[in-house]
Amino acid sequence: MLSFDHDSLHAGVVDPEMGSMRVLSETALRFPDSLSFSSGAPYDGNHDLTDLSRHVERYIEHLRAKGLPEERVTRLLFQYGPVNGLIRDEVALMLKQDEDIDVPPEAVMITHGFQEAALVALRGLITSADDVLLSVSPAYVGIRGAARMLDVPVHGILEGPDGLDPEAVAEAARRVRSEGRRAVALYLVPDFSNPSGTVVPLAARRRLLEVAAEEDLVILEDNPYGLFAAEGAALPTLKSLDTDRRVVYLGSFAKSTFPGARLGYLVADQEVIDSEGNTRTLAESLSPAKAMFTVGSSTLSQAVVGGILVENGYDLRSATRELAAIYQERLRAALDALAEHFPDGGDHGVTWNTPSGGFFLVLKVPFIADLAAMERSARDHGVSWAPMSMFHLDDDGGRREIRIGFSNLAPDAIREGIARLAGFIEKTPHDTPEERS
Repeated sequence: MLSFDHDSLHAGVVDPEMGSMRVLSETALRFPDSLSFSSGAPYDGNHDLTDLSRHVERYIEHLRAKGLPEERVTRLLFQYGPVNGLIRDEVALMLKQDEDIDVPPEAVMITHGFQEAALVALRGLITSADDVLLSVSPAYVGIRGAARMLDVPVHGILEGPDGLDPEAVAEAARRVRSEGRRAVALYLVPDFSNPSGTVVPLAARRRLLEVAAEEDLVILEDNPYGLFAAEGAALPTLKSLDTDRRVVYLGSFAKSTFPGARLGYLVADQEVIDSEGNTRTLAESLSPAKAMFTVGSSTLSQAVVGGILVENGYDLRSATRELAAIYQERLRAALDALAEHFPDGGDHGVTWNTPSGGFFLVLKVPFIADLAAMERSARDHGVSWAPMSMFHLDDDGGRREIRIGFSNLAPDAIREGIARLAGFIEKTPHDTPEERS
């Protein structure tokens, strides 16, 4: 009978780090009475089952109004759809309305969430074993996982309190080049980064674009949380500032519509010229990769999201304003509870950052905050969280830091969860100052 040695499988499958998020989920299942700060799940209190059919009907009406015959509408929804998606026109209108990103529909690819968008982008851009992806560190585990599955080497760049420093990016690109390799692309989340919640200031965004031109980099801009800035406080995306077509924009509808749709998008308006002089967008040229990963994204999911976009005049920013207010309320609840339980001047050894939006914040604690500590916290104190070391691209990063995800807990639950966390921290032996240095 055929069997495999575990270590004979691909490194992306057997690497324990690739299963870290699964461990968090399993811990939550094992301790169902524990309050979970482990995930970054969106708020799920505003869903109505009747909306699903209504949104599909709205999209069908939209197609009919465009003059599509009934047979064509039926075929679009029931048969295999275009590889790059049905709703590219609608997404292009949304990008113009919400982000001032002005691209043709041909520059848009509809994907199976952010993860496929990342896989497609990396597969198209990374062409040699000497090609390297630069990435902010700490980083969302999905980008590291995509790179690992494709055997793409990643060079981490430690972020500061204001996110990624453009000069650190330039230095990293030059260091990679000095090693005989080529830095091809840079991944970051400029708005309310996962896991740290940082925001890259406007001046730094402009400088990042300059560095990308100077070092010949493509910027992979991931923006799942940008819609949830406080009203009037949103910064322009890198893509909207991009005059040199250096940015490939990666988006998702998981937060703005609902995660179960499993839809994202890739925006790549760069020109690709073939041997005969024909020109297409990069998004169109990446279609073969998309076709080999998932063939095409679900037409039914696209119809639901398309109906939402049409119904809201392609203005998701306005449509999600109440949702943004809910996340702002939860952020304030978390910050207020932390200030109550860890007052200034105490000997608790706990500090935290104060993001202005997003789903996460980070605590520095006076002990090693690993998965074993998180399990003790869930088992003995009824609260779970995510070790920040899971998100760092170097071995020693984030060892005494934890990520608090507050997006899917009501304010009362957040306050109770912080109280339980304070009890866990109080009972956990603290490192000496020498151990922390």
